[in-house]
Amino acid sequence: MDRNPSPPTSDDEEEGPEGDAIGDTVYSKHWMFNTLTKLIEAISEGDGEMLTDLDEDMENEICKLWDISMDEDVALFLQDFSTPETFLRVIANSRCPRLTEICVGILANMACFQEPCLSISNNEDLGELLLLLLCDSDPLTLLETSRLLLTCLSRLEVASTWVERIRKHPSVRHGICFIMMSSTNVELLVKVAEVVDKLFDLDEDLILAWIEGGGQESDGQLSSGGENEKTSALELVPSILEAAKQVRADNPEGLEVYMHILQLLTTVDKGIQAIVHSSEAGEETWDLLSDLICNELCQADDPPIIIQEQKTVLASILSVMSAMFSSQAELDYIRIEKNSPLIGSLIQVLQKLEDCRKKPAVNSEHLDTENNRPMVSEEDLYLKILQDVCCEFLSNVLLEMTKETTLRGLKHGHLNEQKCLCAFQNLLPLYSTAVKSFIEVLHDADQTLAEKLEKSFPTLSYKT
Repeated sequence: MDRNPSPPTSDDEEEGPEGDAIGDTVYSKHWMFNTLTKLIEAISEGDGEMLTDLDEDMENEICKLWDISMDEDVALFLQDFSTPETFLRVIANSRCPRLTEICVGILANMACFQEPCLSISNNEDLGELLLLLLCDSDPLTLLETSRLLLTCLSRLEVASTWVERIRKHPSVRHGICFIMMSSTNVELLVKVAEVVDKLFDLDEDLILAWIEGGGQESDGQLSSGGENEKTSALELVPSILEAAKQVRADNPEGLEVYMHILQLLTTVDKGIQAIVHSSEAGEETWDLLSDLICNELCQADDPPIIIQEQKTVLASILSVMSAMFSSQAELDYIRIEKNSPLIGSLIQVLQKLEDCRKKPAVNSEHLDTENNRPMVSEEDLYLKILQDVCCEFLSNVLLEMTKETTLRGLKHGHLNEQKCLCAFQNLLPLYSTAVKSFIEVLHDADQTLAEKLEKSFPTLSYKT
């Protein structure tokens, strides 16, 4: 049996009274009324017991309803027919995962349209129930619930309603962290990430609340099995890292979202503290990001166009690493001595940016008149953001370079004349202090190279 059977047309129904079609569609009001009535009766027949099974005929009918609920006329009719209130009762009395999944899926489709979305969002009881579903154990129900929440959070008219509702429910944080920490369903992990990303983008206070929640215990939360229990709140950052590892290979877009969540955490002081809260969590974060930047993204043999495809995730990763490097440079795992390939990878990003600029004629190189440094065309703001983030990070790295780390970089090809020229061209004059500091160190490591660079950039002339 197909998961979602074909929706009914006028040929599927006996000839009904004139005006039976829903809006401009061919779907029958009579058929829809019968389907919803049967669903209510199935719930009512239990005499107070939860519905645990869904017969095949009923599943076929409500799957048809799920399919056609993406039509605006159908969604509006379902709203007028008080379907959100009906589904509140159905979901509350269901112990059948398939039925719950379909009902939430229909609500998610309806929420794509303004009036039904307002109706769903303003129903307090339904809103409370949907948030409790984030602690459900069924992946498909979790997926549809996350899709519904993301749709509502993306509508300005109701976003604040959901943010406030979520802020009042610690179980939401617990449920989402549990999903990120334990699920292997990539589609679900990506959708949950999009929900968290949207939440954090909408409300900085929620970032702080979720960070601080990691050190508290939550009483009486609804567990994945549906029973109340006392649990230690899962830590946010380790959950994000575990999910990022799961989606890394199969879903680049999902990885991008998780990296942006980490970046949003670094926009508040407590977020940086959460990332480096312990040597284990901090080192795990650094190792993952370093591996991505040094061994996976924007590699030497990638075509220049790769920078266009990876610009957003690269900017997020480098932003987080830069924040960690600046705030906790004394930690052993962040020391430049332990991260020799990093400087080469940062310069490689700048080289790809330069190569990308040279390709199309419309993106011909031009200068920032204020700083006299090469710029990416204003047509692509994200490339400019990546350039700025990379330069800031690289300048801080150069300030930490020693003779030993410079010699190691030269030996392994992380540094050479071409790379240094590219780095200086991007860093000067804004980061002249960092460049001059590095030139002094380079004189001790490779005086010939240092003198060549000084000829290209006379303002860097080294005074003994």
